[in-house]
Amino acid sequence: MSLVEIRKKALTVETVFHEGGPPVESPLRMAAAVAVVRNPYAGRYEPDLMPFMAALRSLGTELAGELVDVLGRDRVEAYGKAAIVGIDGELEHGAVWHEAGGWAMRQALGEPKAIVPAAKAVATAGFRLMVPLHYIHAAYVRSHFNTMDVGIQDAPRPREILFGLVMATGGRVHSRLGGLLKEKVSVNDGQR
Repeated sequence: MSLVEIRKKALTVETVFHEGGPPVESPLRMAAAVAVVRNPYAGRYEPDLMPFMAALRSLGTELAGELVDVLGRDRVEAYGKAAIVGIDGELEHGAVWHEAGGWAMRQALGEPKAIVPAAKAVATAGFRLMVPLHYIHAAYVRSHFNTMDVGIQDAPRPREILFGLVMATGGRVHSRLGGLLKEKVSVNDGQR
């Protein structure tokens, strides 16, 4: 039996034309791809979570591919990842997504250098989680600090986990608070 049993998936796309200021020439598109899977460790302590993390790489690849397909690989400028663990699980069951989801997005986007920010929680069905986003090539690009919420009304059930990936085609609409600009990234260390 596979460690990754999917109950359902969802894809959400948002298009932001303005945030109260003038409409922008190129709207921001943000998308979240999520999957609800059975938690193979719900209700018990499992000392070795590595097999589950390895098995989730294929799910990460699938969700990252959906996002690239809807947004366009060369247009993606920001990313983030999330896990919501049902209440019969533990936070560490969601932490397996750090490597599996992050690795998949880096592969799909041509190995960007910035760390993939993350959020995770243990919660009941219907909980929504704000996923942090930042620029894919340098974490200090302030204009791309953003969030997108993820969640599904009937998930996660107590013995499930919702795993999600988020990508965006740019920074915040009307960003004007200074800081490092994406055009000024020079160190190529994933930070500056």
